[in-house]
Amino acid sequence: MKSTRYSEKVLDHFRNPRNVGTLKGEDVGTGRVGNPVCGDLMELYIKVKNNKIKDVKFRTFGCGSAIATASMVTELAKGKSIDEAIKITRKDVADELDGLPPIKMHCSNLAADALKDAIKNYKDKQKLKVEVKEEIREHKEEITGEKKFLNRGVYNIVKDFSLFKDKRTLVLDRGDKSIEIAIELTKHTPRVVFVTPLKDISANTNLKTELKQSDVKILYESKILEIKGLNEVEKVLIYDLNEDEKYELYIDSVVLLL
Repeated sequence: MKSTRYSEKVLDHFRNPRNVGTLKGEDVGTGRVGNPVCGDLMELYIKVKNNKIKDVKFRTFGCGSAIATASMVTELAKGKSIDEAIKITRKDVADELDGLPPIKMHCSNLAADALKDAIKNYKDKQKLKVEVKEEIREHKEEITGEKKFLNRGVYNIVKDFSLFKDKRTLVLDRGDKSIEIAIELTKHTPRVVFVTPLKDISANTNLKTELKQSDVKILYESKILEIKGLNEVEKVLIYDLNEDEKYELYIDSVVLLL
């Protein structure tokens, strides 16, 4: 008959779990997995620096084995590169705990899966950051009419917000500073348009929330192709990346931060 007893290591990690808690930040990957059979749920967080896991935290809703295996997998992953950590198997977890009862082996699988899910989440976030930077870099290319209307409706620097009083103002997405300016402009003019080539705003959570709750109108997946007018800015030509169509927007001022 196979043993149903827990090893001393399992009991130790259950009674004194390591690395309990959560982590936040751009360098954090989050893994969430569950087992529909037993109802165990597990969340695992990894903080990565220079491709190495510098910190790991977990929280779980489950049995003693789920707690012990989650605790052990955090110990195994800490200090390893993400390429090394993703190779950690449920057998590795069980072996380090000096074995698990057969009926509880699914718990080690849950812990290993949570780690892999956290690594995948981290890699996806880093890939998105690279794509965002590339799109922002591409969007910094000179726009037709930008130099012609510089300081005649086009502004690379914003110091005096009173210049925009009651003017229809467009702000191009060039990072957090442009978002902050767009929000501040709503105190001086009722019409502020924010143009971004992205599907969602790339900024810290608080700033993103503040922008979305403000009176700023956001044009997602859009580019400015041309700034038009006689002596001053009168309108801009917008390209909708999603609909693959162009349209004109009447505007008095355009903010294009350097």
